[in-house]
Amino acid sequence: MAELFASGHAVDIVFAVLAIEALLLLRAGWKAPDVVTTLLPAALILLGTRAALVGAHWTMVALPLAASFPAHLADLARRGKAKRDRSPTGPR
Repeated sequence: MAELFASGHAVDIVFAVLAIEALLLLRAGWKAPDVVTTLLPAALILLGTRAALVGAHWTMVALPLAASFPAHLADLARRGKAKRDRSPTGPR
């Protein structure tokens, strides 16, 4: 089990689950940009985690982790806009 984490393959398994989730969301009728903005923050965090597990340079850990925050903000903005567009009074 230690080798699974030391090699980063544990994160690869989670990436596979994330890919399956993306496919399920697409099959459920989600639009591709919505799937991407929803799952991108998680994928970036996983990328940083994998880099840390395999002993990559600190920048390879920090960059995807830092990029996950603006990706998360973009997802929140998209969700807020979608919610406003669905409101009974329409867009503000």
